[in-house]
Formats: sequence, structure tokens, C-alpha cells
Amino acid sequence: MKIVVCCGAFCREQASVFYPDIKALNQLGGSPQSKDIHSVTVGSKLAIGVNSFPGNSNADSVVHYKLQQPAIARFIRLIPLDWNPNGRIGLRLETYGCPYSASLNDGQWHSVELNSRQGRLTITVDKEERDSSQASPSFPVTVESHLFFGGCPVEDGSQKCRNLFSVFQGCMRLFTVDNQNLDLIKVQEKQLGNYSNLQIDICGIIDRCSPSPCEHGGPCSQSWTVFHCNCSDSGYSGATCHSSVYEQSCEAYKHNGNTSGHFYIDVDGSGPIKPQLVYCNMTEENTRMVIQHNNTELTRLRPFTGVNQYSIHFDYSSEEEQLLAVIKQSEHCEQELSYHCKMSRLLNTPEGSPLSWWFGGPGTGRVQTYWGGAQPGSQQCACGLQGDCVDLQHYCNCDADRMEWTEDSGLLTHKESLPVRSLVLGDIQRPGSEAVYRVGPLQCHGDRNFWNAAFFDKETSYLHFPTFHGELSADISFLFKTMASSGVFLENLGIKDFIRIELSSSTQVVFSFDVGNGPLEVRVESSFPLNDNRWHRVRAERNVKEASLRLDELPVATQEAPADGHFHLQLNSQLFIGGTASRQKGFRGCIRSLQLNGVTLDLEERAKITPGVQPGCPGHCSSYGSLCQNHGRCVERANGFHCDCNLSAYTGVFCQTEVSASFKSGTSVSYTFKEPYEMSRNSSALPSSIYSDMTLRGENVSLSFRTNQSPALLLYVSSYYREYLAVLINKHDKLEVRYKLDSSRDTEVLRSKVRNLANGQLHTVSIRRLTDSVSVQIDQNAREDFNLTSDGEFNAIKSLVLGRVHESDDLDADLSRLASLGFTGCLSVVHFNTISPLKEALLRPNSSPVIITGPLAQSNCGSAASANSYSAENTHHLSDQSGSVGSGVPLVNSIRIDSALIGGVIAVVIFVIVTALAITARFLYRRKDTYRNKEVKRVNQEDSQDFPFNNQADSQNLSTENPKEYFI
Repeated sequence: MKIVVCCGAFCREQASVFYPDIKALNQLGGSPQSKDIHSVTVGSKLAIGVNSFPGNSNADSVVHYKLQQPAIARFIRLIPLDWNPNGRIGLRLETYGCPYSASLNDGQWHSVELNSRQGRLTITVDKEERDSSQASPSFPVTVESHLFFGGCPVEDGSQKCRNLFSVFQGCMRLFTVDNQNLDLIKVQEKQLGNYSNLQIDICGIIDRCSPSPCEHGGPCSQSWTVFHCNCSDSGYSGATCHSSVYEQSCEAYKHNGNTSGHFYIDVDGSGPIKPQLVYCNMTEENTRMVIQHNNTELTRLRPFTGVNQYSIHFDYSSEEEQLLAVIKQSEHCEQELSYHCKMSRLLNTPEGSPLSWWFGGPGTGRVQTYWGGAQPGSQQCACGLQGDCVDLQHYCNCDADRMEWTEDSGLLTHKESLPVRSLVLGDIQRPGSEAVYRVGPLQCHGDRNFWNAAFFDKETSYLHFPTFHGELSADISFLFKTMASSGVFLENLGIKDFIRIELSSSTQVVFSFDVGNGPLEVRVESSFPLNDNRWHRVRAERNVKEASLRLDELPVATQEAPADGHFHLQLNSQLFIGGTASRQKGFRGCIRSLQLNGVTLDLEERAKITPGVQPGCPGHCSSYGSLCQNHGRCVERANGFHCDCNLSAYTGVFCQTEVSASFKSGTSVSYTFKEPYEMSRNSSALPSSIYSDMTLRGENVSLSFRTNQSPALLLYVSSYYREYLAVLINKHDKLEVRYKLDSSRDTEVLRSKVRNLANGQLHTVSIRRLTDSVSVQIDQNAREDFNLTSDGEFNAIKSLVLGRVHESDDLDADLSRLASLGFTGCLSVVHFNTISPLKEALLRPNSSPVIITGPLAQSNCGSAASANSYSAENTHHLSDQSGSVGSGVPLVNSIRIDSALIGGVIAVVIFVIVTALAITARFLYRRKDTYRNKEVKRVNQEDSQDFPFNNQADSQNLSTENPKEYFI
């Protein structure tokens, strides 16, 4: 079958309007001169809709029409719709093909085939390729006595050859005419045909794409002078798609200022291992790389007739070489392995053959006969190692073979046995046996490459490594910090060739090399000094096309390689780090995470045996301390740093996450300051010395709020001396700050001029007092300054209250009435000097001096990105997550089971539980005034004996969007 690709048509003669109908016909239909043509179909289906074409006004003109979309079909039929009333009947129409989709000027060889049969010409381009193109003009073709290739002879003055297009420039070969090969040597010897301005038996075009210089699958194209690599979809960059655009670990992403999320990781940089998508769980303690597999949920097993063993295989989201590289470069890896059992033994005894086992490690894995929390080869579980199994005659809880549910769970931490490839569970065939297993995702933390560092304390000190091999392409990256103004970071010499990176001045880094064409240099100049004892990143790359150098986030500097010349970098000496072979111009400072072509050099290990060089390099807060936000404090670690958020009202890896809560009218959060011992023994004894350390001469108060309530009390601080500070919204929707710093004097009221604060939008308030001077700033408005008339001392502060104030005896009547109304809305990031009472109440309610009364729901209402008001938020109650645990059975969210019947039972149970919870929550809400001062009572979920398990959500699936609510 032949396919015709049509992009338009030429019309001649006197059809006034015509219409193309492309169908599987044997010939062009219709000899009458048509007036309209108005549809295009392929076979019997509509392929493209076109309007009817107006035809010719006379017999001599030619009209050209272009289809909006190319038509692909076997044949074309014309349907005349109307005719010119004057003139003879006739129609001549010629279709023309579409441009060839592939590029023909790419320097590659292409085949062209012209076939003339019965006066018709067929042209085929790249016949053997999948994207070949073919066209068949409908006009007759006659081959005369001469064929001209490449152009017409200049001296030929006849009309036999006319250059309608530009003369061809390039190479031709394998000429065939009428199935006969043309011998170009005979043409060269003038035995066949003529030629001029031609080189025979040689092609002057350099094929720069064979072999392709493009790496990592980047397609290569070329012009007359250069090649080009398309790196857009490869995950790599540079002139040859050599350098990865992704970081090599979650640790690197964290130190770029990123928080938890999914990231592409390229563990070997420019090496052959492909990038992989992982979840980076960044916490205050560490940064975990989480790799999922096809079943991380609790999965239930029940006995089936004829099934003696269950074998479960786990497929990971990363490829084999990616998994092994992640495990190798991480300091610590772990994987949870859990087995919940009822009359289902696990390992039985160390003396006998195990009933169950698992495979772990490289490839398909090796047989492992120990369980999570135990040592390899022990054939024990965690309880056997700790000596606290339910039956001390066995080394696993499940081996006691009891009728009630129990479990053996723990972490697998031996990297040589990870990841878990498959499970074989064997004791679930007996009547009454049940089991639930879970293999968690692979989690690794601690990047051994990112923090690998060495300190050079003398100009003559250096480390040496084997010769660097980067003949055609090389990339070098590292971080440095120094207080010196110059020094060589790296040098490797050959007979004539060399490669060197150095700090040439306090503001300039130079990358120089020679591949036999003479030295070339690439320089990057910084506008700020580089000897500031902070980490700076250097990335250099050299390939056959260019050399590039990047310093920190400054623009990349490049230097093109000579078009003709040597390309291979030939080195033969040792690679020197931190110095040179001549022991001159050595570098003084720290070098970290040095990688050559994606391979990390172990600087620390080599520094341990080298005089003048020390392994490791402390002092990271000078570079990364700015990542700690909102008064978070940078704390040094041997490998890295972390942000201490204890003095911040925020939380998160960089103290960047706001701590917010939704308040109801009955909610009260009371933070008690240090209470003197004498106060509890004798309330009448109040010597001033007891409170001297609780007397304030100034405060720094900040908070964010969102409410529609006015008036409303936002914050209240009381004193043992009947003094107080109150922050409120008055009935005019303006902010008031009330100070009473002298019990014998009237309250001083400071009123802000900012309006409309009870509009449901998020507002931020900052209040600062130093003795009698007070400043107030709301959002981005101008700061407002006030002065107090009192002595400026806030004596013996007692407690800070958010929401409803229950002890209002010391307040005046107006403030007492306002305090009894409580607060309805959102409070966020509340900070009083060094104390964050709301954060203490939500994150540490049992270990801090906080009393919570009424419903308190943790929420994201304080986020500036939250467009919804507090009233529109979905509140997730603690009662939705709690439950009474029987027989040691863990609670989780969902479970895979092997029976549709059990699924139906579960649905019914869940419906009953949810209904009961809704009724209970409504009852508690109505009765909250009666129990708000009583002991905490938690609404527990009823046990389900048929369905005792829920699934533990992975850390990356925990949503901070769902607020948690506390009922007191």
C-alpha cells in the first residue's frame, strides 16, 4: 500500500469551486470542471475538515491552495460542486507533498530514490528509516539524455539544465541509474560524464556525531562547523550532556534550603547511573532518603487450603544499581520488618529450622533468618535479644504460639542485608492461624560523600591520589572555605598536558588546562571576597567542545575549544589536592565533597595518614546558619549542623513552619511562669525578693491572628501584684494594648490607628516595650510609638493566657467581660520574650507548664498561603485517631486483606464507628462548659475483633493540613 501525504493543491482550468474528498479510490474522479470541493476523508472516515475552495476565473490562471492540516491517504478524489457558466468544461489539479519532517542538513548520510514509471515520478527519502517520506507528483515526467547532479555546468548555455535552487554543497555517494552503479573513478578519469569543482573519493564533511560526543542519551546534530547536543530531556547539562542537573543526595538538597518533598537524586553525578525520584524527609535531627516499594502497608494473611507457604516479592521504585549506590553512600540505612500473629509461629527456635525467613541484599538477596531488631544470623527477634519475650523459652513473641494477637517488630539496620527483597511466611496453614506483615520503605540518612572533608594548615601540605583520567570529558566539583587569598586546589600533570584549579586572588577562581594546543584558562570573578571562611562551591567541566567554570551561583564562564587540534587530555603524574608537586602555592583551608566525574575522593581517610592535613572540617554555621529562620539557632555538628527551634515560635527543619491553632469561645491556653515555693505555703507572704527574677522592664511580644470577632481578647499576661498586659481588638476593629504596671493607678490604653483587623484575614502584630517606651507594628504598616506614665516595671509576672481567661478577679469590669467571651478564630506563632506558649501547648502539652481548657485544634490557619478563613477549615479530632488497644494489637489506618467478605464487614464497622464518633463529638461540644475544668477525657474508638489493625502511614504521607483537636 502506498501512502500519499498531501499539504495542498494547484488548480487550473475553469472550475469555480471544488472540494477534495480523499478516499481509497483507484483514480482521480470527475472530468467535469468543478466549482466546489469541501471534505477530506481517509477511507470512509473524516480525516480533516476544509472549506470549499473557489476555483479559477479563466482557463489560464493557476490558483494555489494550502490545507490547514496535511492529509494522509491512499488516493484523492475531487468532487465538483459548481461550474463557471462561461467557458469550456475542464479541470486540472496537482497536489504537492509536505516538507520532510527530519532535518536533512544534519551532516548525516541520507538516501534519495527517484523512480519514474509510466510517466509518473516517485521520490523516497531515507527508505530504510522509520520516518522515511515519499511523494508522487501527478504530472508526467520524461527523462532525456542527460542527468545533472549537484547543479548545472557554468559553461552550459543551453536550456537543458537550469539551476532553480541553490547549487548543492555537500557529499554524494552510491549513485545508481537503472539499477546500474555509477563508477565515480571513471568519472574522475573522464571516461564517463563530466564534472567541475569536485573532489572525488573523499568527503570534506567531518562527521562530528559519529561516534556521538553526547552523553546520557542526548541526541547529536551538527552543522558545517560544530555539533550540538540536545540535553533537554536527559537530566544532564553542558555542551555534551555530561554534568547532572540534580543533586546527589537529600543532604545536598537540604543545604540548598529545601524542605521535605520529592526530589530527583543522581547518586553518581555524571556517572552512568540514572537519576531517581525519592522522597526526602528533612527533620531537625536528620535527613532521610525514603525509597518506596510496591507494598508498604500492613497486609493480612489467612490460611487457604493447599497453601503451606506465602512468598511475597517487593519491587522498588528505584533500579538495582540506584538502590545499591544509595545504600553505599549512606552512613545509616534501615527498614521496618513487622509480623503480627495469632497462632502463627515465626522462627520457632535457634536450634531448629526456621518456619519463616526473608531475602535481603544485592540482586535477589541472600537468605536471612533473623527478624527486625535482632542481629544477623541469630535466628531471633528483638525480644530475644532484649530478653523480654512473652515466653522466655522462645526468642520471638510469635513463637509462643498463643491464641491472642502479639507481634515481633523492629528495624533492620545492617546495610549488607538491605533492601528486603522477599518474604517467605510458613506457619499460616493451621486452622485459626492468622498473620499480618509489613515491610516498610527503605530509609537512609547520612551522606558519606557530602561531608567528606580535609583541612590543610600549611602551604606545603597536600594529599595525593592516582592519576585522574578524563581524556575527552571531565567534571570536577568541590566546596572550599579559607582565610587565605590564594592557593592551588587541585593539579595533575602530564608530559605537556595539565589540569589545574586554583584561587588566584581573594575574588577570583581560575580553571586552566592544556591538551596539546597550548594553555587555556577560564576565570570567574566574584564581587565579594572568597576568603571569608565560608563554604563556596566550585564546578568545572571540560569536554571536546568547551570548558566551563561556575562559582557558587554566579554566571557560568566558558571557553571554546579550538575547532581543529588535540582533544585528549593525557596525564601521567599523581593527582595533587591542596597543593602542587613543587610544594608551592599550596592551599590553606578546607576542601569538602571533592568529586571527579561523579566519584568522591575520600579526603578524610587519606588525611588520617598524611602529615599537615587533618580529616574533617568543623564550622558550618558560618555558611549555613542563615538557613535557620525565625530566631532559630544554628548548632554545629561534626558533619553539618541543625537548627535549634527551642527559642522560636516556629518548628521544622529550618524553624520555618508556623505553629497555629483554631480557638473556640471556650478554649483557654494558660502558661504559668515560675511559681515561688513560698507562694504555695503562705499566700500572704510576698516578699519582693521572691519575684525579683520575674520582674520585667520590657517585653517582646509577637503573634499572628485571624478572626471575625470584635471585641476579642488575643493575649493576657497577669501578675501576682494585680498588674497585667492585655492585647485585644476593640469594638471598632482596632488593636488595643492595655498596660497596668501600677496597681494603684488606672490602666493605660494604647490604641492603634490600623483599621479592619476583624476581617477574617491573617494579621501579624509585633509589640516591643523598653521601660516606658512602647512600639506597635501591624502587618506592613508604619510602626506606632507610645509612652507610658508608669515606672516601666512589670512586677512578678504570673501567667500568660490565650483565649478565655477564667481567673478575672484582678481585671476591671470592661476587660473582665471581654475576657469571659473567649476568642474565636486562629492564633499563630505566639511569642513572649523567649517563650512560645502556643507551641508548648500543641507540641509538648505533657512536659511544659501549660494548662489547656476546652477544644484546641492544631491547624495551618496561620499560614500566609491559606486563603480560607478559620471557620472554613476542616478539623481532625484526636478522637478520630485514638482507640483502645486490646491484646497488644497496634492501631493503624488501613490494611490489605485477602477476602472481599472481610472488606464488607470492615465497611460496616467503620460506618458504625464514624456515626458514634459524630454523635459523641456533638455531645461533647454541647457539654464543654460542664467539663472544661475537669480531667482530660479522651474519646476512644471501639475495638473490632474482626479487624484489629490499621496501617501506619509513612512519614511523607502525614499531612500537616489536618488539624489535631484536644478535648479537655
